[in-house]
Amino acid sequence: MTDGAILAGLATGLSPATSAAAPAEACGPDVGPVTVTPDDPRYEELTTAGNARFHCRPRQIRVVGSTAQVVQAVQDAVRSGARVVARSGGHCLEDFVDSPTTQLLVDLSEMTAVGYDETRAAFVVQPGALLGNVYRTLLKGWGVTLPAGLTSTVGIGGHVLGGGYGPLTRLHGCVVDHLYGVEVVVVDRSGTARAVVATRDADDPNRDLWWAHTGGGGGNFGIVTRYWFRTPGVDSSDPGQLLPAPPAAVLDSYVQWSWADMTEKSFRRLLRNHGRWHERNNAPDSPYAALFSILTALRRQSGVFSLSTQLDAGLPDAESMVDGYVAAVTEGVGVPYTHDVRTTPWLRSMLYPRVADNVFGLRAKCKAAYLRRAFADSQADTIYRRLTGEDYDNPAAGILLAAYGGKVSTVPPDATATAQRDAVLKAFFFDTWTDPAADERNIRWMREFYREVFADTGGVPVPGEISDGSYINYPDTDLADPRWNTSGTPWHTLYYKDNYARLQRVKARWDPRDVFHHALSIRPSA
Repeated sequence: MTDGAILAGLATGLSPATSAAAPAEACGPDVGPVTVTPDDPRYEELTTAGNARFHCRPRQIRVVGSTAQVVQAVQDAVRSGARVVARSGGHCLEDFVDSPTTQLLVDLSEMTAVGYDETRAAFVVQPGALLGNVYRTLLKGWGVTLPAGLTSTVGIGGHVLGGGYGPLTRLHGCVVDHLYGVEVVVVDRSGTARAVVATRDADDPNRDLWWAHTGGGGGNFGIVTRYWFRTPGVDSSDPGQLLPAPPAAVLDSYVQWSWADMTEKSFRRLLRNHGRWHERNNAPDSPYAALFSILTALRRQSGVFSLSTQLDAGLPDAESMVDGYVAAVTEGVGVPYTHDVRTTPWLRSMLYPRVADNVFGLRAKCKAAYLRRAFADSQADTIYRRLTGEDYDNPAAGILLAAYGGKVSTVPPDATATAQRDAVLKAFFFDTWTDPAADERNIRWMREFYREVFADTGGVPVPGEISDGSYINYPDTDLADPRWNTSGTPWHTLYYKDNYARLQRVKARWDPRDVFHHALSIRPSA
């Protein structure tokens, strides 16, 4: 910390961080605390957002390495009246962190430890650990993993809080289905910051705080400094039995179609086939629960669109299962395609996927929906027109359909804060670009695209026969805007359904001063 940083901290009413001993259960050696202010050469790097549309200019950035340091940073913010936010991996799609209102940014990116906690008989992970490093450490150390996402640079801190899903989710459930406990820095009604541990144990008096972190989203209740993971119902003293084991290798299948060959009729048939296959093979005991796929359709200017599939290569009929899946999706489409299948070690497949969905560093507008069944033909036709229309020319815009369901459906919707338990697909609508001058045009195109797809339900995926709301880890502030949500369904119902009232009660108990808030944060109950 420089003398300039000390003076800047005092001048803005934020005291500089002071050294504090790490708690006895700390995962590793502390980094920091380091205070970075606008005159520091590191400032620009540390305020770079995942979505380049947004930028914050906080009075201070506090780079922390322990729970005690986070407590101190939050206490300083409360004392000075500064809005405090936390960043782990930095992939938030909206301005929840990178906002002009952010005054103290707590940088958790150096809290990266992954290990086994014998005391709690669970794996402990700090929030700054990137998914790729979590996979690598859990696999090499104990032969286990978490059913989390394909983007290896995502920080686990935010990923877990929204529910978390990935290629192994159909087989093993959401990430939060394996969440045993959290350590959270909260602020009580008197304004005192402290760290609280909350677990899923039935007799834990803080259990409601654990529950809120099983899909309630980040930035709502406090700052999580540690996660513990252990699969429910597993009774073993062997750490290698406490989380799912990944496959040794996977069949990485990659299908490509040319847009030049695709008609509206063939596109409609393709989307119908794809969606109905997932409807038929959604049961948790289906042999296809081990299959994960992503159908990615970029705009026509991109030239091609694709279907990538991952399946355990050790299954006795793995190759025929992949072939059968591709045959079902392409049946009656009448468009030629290429199909490449490779056998890849599981970890390599996760670290270097065939199709990456990372928008980090680009300007982006994204939206999402849970789907209970295939898009209606009218919706498929809308998607086709939007992806092929000549009035728009960005090749980096489109829609992604990720496989979901399977084991997810075995958990009741109120057992965790993740309420959408009978969806079969997740739809991710995305538009990315680099030129700030193109913001208005691209954002408008995405808004109109999404509104037209869900025109029959007020422009948003209202829970019903086809859709089931949206995913808080793909946040979209338009859902709270009556110009774009004309359904009469509140934004919080789209994200949390019937779980919202309970989340409000947790908010009122654990963040009564509403210290942690953003555009789509949980509102305290009356």
